[in-house]
Amino acid sequence: MKYKLAIFDFDGTLADSFPFFLSVFNQLAEEYNFKKIDTASVAEYRHYDAKQIMKLVGLPKWQLPIVGKRFMSLMKDDANSIKLFDGISETLEFLVAKNIRVAVVSSNSLENVRYILGEEVSRLVASYDCGMSIFGKAARLEKTLRLNKLKAADAIYIGDQITDVEAAHKISMPFGAVAWGYAAIESLQTHVPEEIFDTPRDIKRLAY
Repeated sequence: MKYKLAIFDFDGTLADSFPFFLSVFNQLAEEYNFKKIDTASVAEYRHYDAKQIMKLVGLPKWQLPIVGKRFMSLMKDDANSIKLFDGISETLEFLVAKNIRVAVVSSNSLENVRYILGEEVSRLVASYDCGMSIFGKAARLEKTLRLNKLKAADAIYIGDQITDVEAAHKISMPFGAVAWGYAAIESLQTHVPEEIFDTPRDIKRLAY
């Protein structure tokens, strides 16, 4: 067994929230005066990192926490519409049964994360660190390592965005890229992830 701890991002990794994100993006753009996106541009945007997207739509970095808080509020109101990806629940249960601890580090709120995971799956998670900026995950990953008394090489961060792989590699932590999330897998591959998962059930191989 290569890893003792599997740390997961939430949106686009555990939860299928991208359709919801698209459904409220233009509402947020109108409320906070940045550029809307049309459905024809979505595939192209999935190849950009967060800073590139913010520049393209004219969203200043100082405004990101405000928009993020509003996004989380909208998600809370519609949380019942967001489901976990098929195979996630059984995969987390499998990892825990094989003595791999599971943690979540997400920019989403703890309330949203736990509600969408559901009571049964939430109990599988050893620790949560939620609500930080998408650009502040490296420090939270280090905090999670300290909490679990592990070195970076003993853990893997599994996520779907370029900010995720950058955060992991910043602290020399292996990264697992998922092919079903917000960012196109091709864009994640350019950052040389240590693992690539085509389906949620592929994550089970960490136990072998």
